Amino acid sequence: MGLFDKLAGWLGLKKKEVNVLCLGLDNSGKTTIINQLKPSNGMFGSMSEGCFVAQTQDIVPTIGFSIEKFKTSSLSFTVFDMSGQGRYRNLWEHYYKEGQAIIFVVDSGDKLRMVVAKEELDTLLNHPDVKHRRIPLLFFANKMDVRDALSSVKVSQLLCLENIKDKPWHICASDAVKGEGLPEGVDWLQGAADSLCLSWFQNH
Repeated sequence: MGLFDKLAGWLGLKKKEVNVLCLGLDNSGKTTIINQLKPSNGMFGSMSEGCFVAQTQDIVPTIGFSIEKFKTSSLSFTVFDMSGQGRYRNLWEHYYKEGQAIIFVVDSGDKLRMVVAKEELDTLLNHPDVKHRRIPLLFFANKMDVRDALSSVKVSQLLCLENIKDKPWHICASDAVKGEGLPEGVDWLQGAADSLCLSWFQNH
């Protein structure tokens, strides 16, 4: 069962398409998280308005990154698997305008690249298409199963998340392989979307 059922069901009431961007350094676990969250071949249970049909779209990878898009009846989800080479990460910004929520995945076991993750996050937060918008930010401190992995509190401190004052944010410890921590994140994202997207829907 895809964990985005709840979020898609809630958004389905609004009959709108919402883009959620999933960002993070390569090998942080984005693909594994998305595979846990997304509907599996449209067979993820019935809801009050019936089953959603998942549509999976695979785009031919471009040098430096690959994109996967899938849809439920109301949620458009865009996943970016970015190259570790910094010269490719500037491609992210082309999709910021369309994003109404961002999931940022961090490898809790990769202490050496935590600084790089922070640099990319700072670049993201200071981008003109993000800086002045109250976009919900969900952080997954992933790979908690790895020996000596940093706690979500420590990851939060290293990324200086407490300095984010103008956007709702939340961090969850996760083990994407087992799906642990992901439902909490989806629940929070749903709540954040509830408070922020209503005004967006009313103005469009």
